[in-house]
Amino acid sequence: MTERETTRLAAWSHELRRVHQQLREALAVTRASLADGTPGEAATRELLLYCRGFCTALDSHHRGEDRTLFPAIAAAHPHLRPVLRSLEQDHSMIDHLLTALGAAVDRSAPPEELDKHLEGIAALMENHFRYEERQLLTVLETLELTATSRDVLGPL
Repeated sequence: MTERETTRLAAWSHELRRVHQQLREALAVTRASLADGTPGEAATRELLLYCRGFCTALDSHHRGEDRTLFPAIAAAHPHLRPVLRSLEQDHSMIDHLLTALGAAVDRSAPPEELDKHLEGIAALMENHFRYEERQLLTVLETLELTATSRDVLGPL
């Protein structure tokens, strides 16, 4: 194995951490925008932008994992299939919460309601990220995967 190949293999664990951190930051910016409480149409547009951007990024990240990363892990490490199923269930629950947030944003729900949606997403997302990192980072250091980071972990 060449040095470049070794670097790419180890990079999957670093990429996962990087994407998770960017999603955490996107959620923090979204919540800060909501907490700002600036009234008016401009503030509503800003919140819509942050919410839509965050929701799209998180959804793309999970779809990439479900489509590319998890099947590769399952093939190389069959003993991790129960962990992967659990993570996929989290993805489904997070998708449900993102859909509910999107509906609340579409109907211009009050900031307190939007924050409750974001709080629920934040709690489940953080728990999910920590579990995923505990269970998969070591595996990602040796996983042979020829896909691009964007295809595997989303556009961040």
